[in-house]
Amino acid sequence: MTKSLDQIDLKILSEIQADGRITNVELAKRVGISPPPCLRRVRTLEEEGYIQGYRGLLDPQRLGFEVTVFASVHLSSQADADLRAFEEFVRGEPLVRECWMLSGEVDFILKCVAPDMATFQDFVAHLTAAPHVRNVRTSLVLHSSKYAPAVPLELKMPG
Repeated sequence: MTKSLDQIDLKILSEIQADGRITNVELAKRVGISPPPCLRRVRTLEEEGYIQGYRGLLDPQRLGFEVTVFASVHLSSQADADLRAFEEFVRGEPLVRECWMLSGEVDFILKCVAPDMATFQDFVAHLTAAPHVRNVRTSLVLHSSKYAPAVPLELKMPG
């Protein structure tokens, strides 16, 4: 953190996280300040990196992306250059929606979405052939019990 966030900042972040399309006037009303200082605070939170961007959350299945898979990737080398090369490789892969470097037995876990299993299987063949990939294990998502792509700000706010 580059600055100490007060309760108004946390309320602003919470409201924006819940509704990225909220107007400044409505946001100011909900957090209990007037619009001009509210806008200044939002701009400061953006400039300092607390707010990284604004997006619409889309339903992948409604858009024809029926398959969600987690792929555990183990590399043959953990040299910095090889780790960076793998990260660069996955940045260019549209089926990879998230990539996390892990400690322990698995080097990376990838969250992938695909329109169908055939497309995903083609991607796995491509992934397995990538430089320094030792092995790939996949787990097909059958059902999602929780999807909360937000930061749990409620833990920082007084009850």
